[in-house]
Amino acid sequence: MDPIKEIEELISTVIREGGSDLHISAGRQPAVRVSGELISLVKWNKHSKEDVVEILKNLLPRDKFEGFLKNQEVDFSYGFKDAARLRGNAFFRGGGVGIALRLIPKVKDIRELNLPPILEEFARRRQGFFLVVGPVGQGKSTTLASMVNLINNERSKHIVTIEDPIEYIFESNKSIIDQREVGLDTKDFPVALHQSFRQDVDVLMIGEMRNPETISTAVTAAETGHLVLSTLHTNNAAQTIDRIIDSFPVGQQDQIRLQLAGSLLGIFSQRLIKRLSGGLIPAYELLINNNAVANLIRERKSQEIDIVIETSSEAGMIDMNRSLVELLRAGEISIEDAYATSLNPKALARLV
Repeated sequence: MDPIKEIEELISTVIREGGSDLHISAGRQPAVRVSGELISLVKWNKHSKEDVVEILKNLLPRDKFEGFLKNQEVDFSYGFKDAARLRGNAFFRGGGVGIALRLIPKVKDIRELNLPPILEEFARRRQGFFLVVGPVGQGKSTTLASMVNLINNERSKHIVTIEDPIEYIFESNKSIIDQREVGLDTKDFPVALHQSFRQDVDVLMIGEMRNPETISTAVTAAETGHLVLSTLHTNNAAQTIDRIIDSFPVGQQDQIRLQLAGSLLGIFSQRLIKRLSGGLIPAYELLINNNAVANLIRERKSQEIDIVIETSSEAGMIDMNRSLVELLRAGEISIEDAYATSLNPKALARLV
């Protein structure tokens, strides 16, 4: 089959089946992830090494394909006609090539995504540092996109996104949105961040906090009158604080503690769980930086942050276990998935 026609048919299958991801590998039939479960497309033939390479050649520009051969892996994005956009990663495996493609849905608003309305308040802030955290594939980029879209629809701001690769495509409404892709529009995250200060930017959306230089510049941006939104691959708020601080040399850690305590708005941690009625639904934790939390950060007591979240619901904070219990009581998720998702199953047992 013609590789272009084949990839179009496979992507159409993902869309038709309500899937989120497509996997193509040599020696296997293609597979689609639907509601968190991988399903092999048994009616398709297994791909040869040559098949997968030809498909990848048609997904990537020539320079990116040559870079893939040199670096043995590559991140990319792919626009499927006018119907969809996908984020991709290609890699070598066992002498062959594997491709993972994730369908990027159209930008939805915060409430459509079953996220807490309080996130709207953070999107309306003028300055500060807000993080969305969680493992890979838990909807972090989708949540950030919904926050950026709210700003775009409500306020006249200059929004700059720095991504690798660009995922959601925004159309400027009340705001001006400039999306920059690392490797295509800018050298790297730190360079793009430094240059943004000369671009009359109001809101920065950084695809991922990858290194100390990016984190340091982002925190400085938040201190100097910008709203900074970003993601980190951590499990919860307390771990996020530790990860940020521990990424710096010992001699710089006290300084970043002070900066973080002063600029942080909040940390939102989320997980996508299989919904009993079909699809996925988020469970989440929200840390709001108030005086008590800022003091814990400055005094190196991040281990006490979990207790603050559990006991501060009246201040708007959200505990992950309580979020799970609400989903259980609403009949949205199974008890097994609730326990599998909880980072503290013993505490969850006391609430169920």
